Order: sequence, then structure tokens, then C-alpha cells
Amino acid sequence: MDKELKDILGKVALTIRGLSMDAVQKADSGHPGLPMGCAEIGAYLYGHQLRYNPKDSKWLNRDHFILSAGHGSMLLYSCLYLSGYKLTLDDIKNFRQLHSKTPGHPESEMTDGVETTTGPLGQGMGNAVGQALALKMLAARFNTPSETIIDNKVYVIMGDGCMMEGITSEVSSLAGHLRLDNLIVIYDANHITLDGPLAESASEDTKKRYEAYGWDVYVVEDANDLEALDRVFNEVKKNQERPRMIIAHTVIGKGSPNKAGTFKVHGSPLGPEEVKASKEALGLPEEPFYVPNEVHEFFKKKLEKDIATEKEWQQKFESWKKNNPEKAKDYEKMIKLQIPADLEETLKKIEIKAPVAGRKASQDVLNVLADQLPYLVGGSADLSVSDLTFMKKYPVISPGHFEGRNIKFGVREFGMAAMATGIAESDLFIPFVGTFLTFSDYMRNAIRLCALMEQHVIYQFTHDSIFLGEDGPTHQPIEHFAALRAIIGLQVIRPADAWEVKMSWLAALKYYGPTALILSRQNLPDLEGTHVSYAEGVGRGAYIIRKEKRKPDYLLVATGSEVSLAMDVAHALEKQGKEARVVSMPCWELFDQQSDDYRRSVFGGDLGKRVSIEAGVELGWHKYIGMDGIAICMKSYGASAPYKDLAKEFGFTVEAIMERIL
Repeated sequence: MDKELKDILGKVALTIRGLSMDAVQKADSGHPGLPMGCAEIGAYLYGHQLRYNPKDSKWLNRDHFILSAGHGSMLLYSCLYLSGYKLTLDDIKNFRQLHSKTPGHPESEMTDGVETTTGPLGQGMGNAVGQALALKMLAARFNTPSETIIDNKVYVIMGDGCMMEGITSEVSSLAGHLRLDNLIVIYDANHITLDGPLAESASEDTKKRYEAYGWDVYVVEDANDLEALDRVFNEVKKNQERPRMIIAHTVIGKGSPNKAGTFKVHGSPLGPEEVKASKEALGLPEEPFYVPNEVHEFFKKKLEKDIATEKEWQQKFESWKKNNPEKAKDYEKMIKLQIPADLEETLKKIEIKAPVAGRKASQDVLNVLADQLPYLVGGSADLSVSDLTFMKKYPVISPGHFEGRNIKFGVREFGMAAMATGIAESDLFIPFVGTFLTFSDYMRNAIRLCALMEQHVIYQFTHDSIFLGEDGPTHQPIEHFAALRAIIGLQVIRPADAWEVKMSWLAALKYYGPTALILSRQNLPDLEGTHVSYAEGVGRGAYIIRKEKRKPDYLLVATGSEVSLAMDVAHALEKQGKEARVVSMPCWELFDQQSDDYRRSVFGGDLGKRVSIEAGVELGWHKYIGMDGIAICMKSYGASAPYKDLAKEFGFTVEAIMERIL
């Protein structure tokens, strides 16, 4: 590293420390330790290593940087501000304030240049592996032997907390298996956790662990030494054939005379006196939020180079489009993520013989969609033969072969969900992932973050109730409908038959956000009342499938496999001179978005006794059936037995329901 570059990057690092101290102190809240400890790493990445253009933060061939240790957000905000993204010094001063562009943890929808929302430790690593896999798949589709338009990399900073979270093990193992040669992880090994020294809770050999995963591992004994960083990065860039980790030994809170190297600097402001002492020790002016002119000038000149780099790539890209018209056509489809105008008609024409399990109907739909939508990719947590998520015409992703569209995630549900979000963040794929509904618990926090980011991911959850049968209560979901419906922004759809499955996939594709498709293991009959258009049926969230002939004595509302049971109950009531309206309600979220008039047309007025039928907990149903309504539901865990025996045991038969409601 030449002296001029070293000197200016040193000033950038000092500036990062100053901005981070000041922002945390002004907010009286935050984490100064990581930004101060990793200041040289941030300066090196944004000042020298990364390929990016701050004026086009979504440039396809940019390098991605993810701060998995999201609590150290001021490191990222300082780098984004200094390098020229859409952040101002006022934004830095508004750190952690209401509606600011600099929230406590990075949020991708809030701040230009933030690749993914991080904070829950380890998930940024999962998103990063997903992004790296997406880039490999894109490169396999669009690069040619003579023209490379996608060759960017994903860089990650993770900390001790990320390292200890189980999700990191899941995705690191898979990244090593797939030999993702576009992934570089910097492990901020400062040996301090929020509670105290790392040695109090961990003593593993991280280098050996990652080598066992199939990674190349490098060590920087003093990552606050720019020349040492430069030496290792020069090695890391050479002939990469697998993911690489740099174990970067840093001093948390470096520059703080009295708190550096201790847990006291992890998650609390330094305090006015310690900020003053730190600036004196570092040779920084006392002036808050100080940025030297040399740093501004450095990044101003660098910005010109960044813009020129992208412009050169754009010329290359235009040449590629002319030379590869078919690939360019596919690229345009993917960048727009358009749904064919006639997709609903295509779905309606799919022949699916009833009775059929929801999972099987979904597989039939998926394999038609695969041919229609080149951007649809996905896989399963070692269950594709059971949750039926395999696209039959397309190969499996494997080391060195990324042209396929099926991903085998292995038994790594949490990692799978975080990776799916990372794949969606490419803005060129819509990923789907599958497992049994009961295992959605493993994935919950990743689903929540996906919903927060409004990323387009489809979760196919099968084996949706006690009616999966003999596997018993460990595998039978009870509270899971309610738990998923509680996630704001997640669209939860439980279709009643094959027709509703078709329309549910349409709903999932139309919604720019995550959707959970809840599908049965057991066969479902075909229901005549569901055969309406998307706009009249599933697209409404709830709709009448059996209209009463006179004033009803009962309103029966159900989801999934229990809709056919509700129809049977209605027929039994009719034989006793009672009248019933039956409503299929596959998606609460879609229904709640309908007009007041429509919602009243389904549930409004004197409709007699209101009864919900769903093989899950009753939580939430009284919003629709009222406090006096009857919820036919599960009040205990299930049992291991054939599903017909379970229906009798837990009251999901016509006879049991009739006895309950009459």
C-alpha cells in the first residue's frame, strides 16, 4: 500500500470514529464499540476495495456490503455518507431519531446503500449467502464465454454475536458446500460480547470450524493496521474458488482511553468526558461531526472513478444485449418480474383430478409456473419429495453448476428463510421455499424481517394440521395459523381445494411482499362454490361459496380442509330444516383490505349463529364471528393416529359439530 493511500484511509478511519462517537452521544443511545473498532475495515472497504457507484446504488454489478452485526450501524452510515450515497450530515446527526434515514439498526427500505435490514444477529449472514447464491445463478444465466457482465462479490462484517447464532452455522455450511467463490466474510474478532469477555461463553477454534465447512480462512492479527489489512485483502482477491473468511482481530472501541477493549463500550454512549478524551487521544478536533476537507476531496475524486467504472460496464452491457438477444429478453422479463396478462386463464386450465392433497395441487401449479416465469426459483429444507416443491424440468443447483432452479437447502429451515430473502433482494428472482408448517417456528424471525423489508418470498408450508396423521403432535401444527397471521405484512393463505390453490399462487405472485401458502397432506374434494374468478374468490380473501335460500340460522366460515367439512355441516343442517351460509376464508389479510361494503356483504347483518371451523387455535376468529360465536378449534395438541380417527377425537366431524352448535 502506498503512503498516500494509507494516509488518507487513516484519516477516513479517524473520521468514522469521530462521527460514530458523536452520533451515538447526541442520540444518547447506540453502539460505538464496533464502529470505532472496525473503522479501518470500513475505510478500506469503501475507500479502496469495494466496486460501487453511490449515485446508482442498485447497479447490477456492484459489490454488496452487508453489516450482519447491525448494531454497529454507525460504521455503515459513516461510510455511506462519506462515499456519497443519499445521506447527509444532518442524517448522521439524526441517528436513531423518529423517521430519520439512520435508524438504530440498518433498514434497507429506509436508507440508500443498505443492502439488507440487519440487527437480529446472524441473519445478515443468511441474507448475504442468499445474495451471493443469487449472483452465481445470474452469472450462470447471463455470462457467456466471451462476455462477463456479472462478476461482483458479497462482503460481510459479522461479529462474535453473529458467530454464536445457529443460523450462521447453517448458512456457512451450505455456502461452503456450494463453493460460493463470490463471498468474503470479515469476522470482527474483538473478543468482547455485550455481557463481558467472549471467553466466558465461547472458546472454539473458529478457523478450524470454517475450514471444516470448506472455506479458505485468513487471519489479521491487527486489523486496525491498514497495511496488514491490505496484505490480506490482496491475498483474498487471488484465485478465489470458495467462500473466504478473514478473521480480523480488532480492539472494540479503539481510541477510547478508558473503555476500549471492554464490554462497557459495546452498547452505550461513551459519555461527554470520554468523547473528549478519545478525541484528544486520536488527535481529532473537539468540534462535533468533524469531517476534514481531505476526506471529502478523496471521496469526491473517487466518485468520479466510481461513475466511470459503471459507465464502462454499461457500455459492455449494451454490447452484450446486442450479441445475446435471447438472454437479453430473459433479463428484461426478470428485471420487471412481470406476471403474464393471461396467467389466471393459464392456471384455470391446469387439469388437477380431485380428490387431491393441497401439496400435490400446488406441485402441479408450480411446474406450470416454472415454464411461465423464468424468475421463479426455490427449494426445500430436505423435504422436496414430501412438500412437493421440486420443479421437474429444471436441474438442482450444485457446486460449480448454478444454472439450475432447484435449491436443496438441507435441514436448515432458519438459514433457508434468510437466504430466500437474500435471493429476493437481487430484484431479479422470486424465491419460494418449502417445509412442514410446524417448522415455520424455526423460520419465524427471518419471515418477520422479510415482511419488514417487503421482500417477495413465497413460503410453501405443507402438512398443515392434525390431519397429517400418524406423525403425531410433534409434527402437527396447532398455533401456527395464528402465529403467522400475527406477522404484519405477511399474507397467509390456506386454500380449500385445488382451484383455490391455483388462485392462491396467483395471489402470492401479485403481492409484493411475503406469502405463506398453507397446504394439506391429505386429499381434499373439489368444491363447486370455489370455481369463480380470482377477483370474485381468493382475491377477496373471503367469499360466499354456499348462499342461503332464506334468512340463515347459521353462518359457517372455514379455511383449508375444513371448508368441505363446513359444507357437509350445512347440508346436515338443511336436513333438519336449518339454513346456513358457508364462507371460505382462505386469507384474512386480503379480506381485511376489501371495502366496507364488501366485508358487510359477507359477514354483516343478522346471519344467525356464527361458527368458525379451523383445525387450529381459536385466536383471532372472534373478530369475525363475534364474542358469542362458536369456534370449532383445537384446544390441545394432537395425537398420533390415522386422520379419520383424529377427526373424531378432536370434534372435526359433522356429528360433533352439529351437537356443538344446535
